[in-house]
Amino acid sequence: MASIRSSLALAALIAALSGAAPAQEAKIAFGGLAQDTSLPVEVQADSLSVNNADGTAIFAGNVLVGQGEMKLSAASVKVEYATDGKAIARLHASGGVTIANLADAAEAQEAVYTIDSGTIVLTGDVLLTQGPSALSGQKLTINLKDGTGVMEGRVSTVFVPGGN
Repeated sequence: MASIRSSLALAALIAALSGAAPAQEAKIAFGGLAQDTSLPVEVQADSLSVNNADGTAIFAGNVLVGQGEMKLSAASVKVEYATDGKAIARLHASGGVTIANLADAAEAQEAVYTIDSGTIVLTGDVLLTQGPSALSGQKLTINLKDGTGVMEGRVSTVFVPGGN
């Protein structure tokens, strides 16, 4: 997995140094392993507000969300329940969002996690770190089911030769 990440980062670096057009999209590996999106979602926060009328709940203040190896932290997380009210459909995180899965971590202004599809979309000044390497852009879409992602929007990378 480390060699795949290194190869992707090296390809982006070579393209940038060779005078090729700036990369607008980069495919990446995230978390090393696929995430089981059927695992329970655990949430901790300083406060909770529930709105039965629209089927949402807002966790605020030092919010920590965990599901298996995936961890998310943010200032606020709005939980949107499925129409049957028995399951979580989406999590909308905002305010200094950080998502970590094994040795990879991503930071952004906002993130939307759609539980059924296992997709997390991070937006706003996204920074992905994988060991000593870093990749930034405006939007990162992570597929937790297969451990892959796509970075979009003026993608920039820092590649550390020989790094794992």
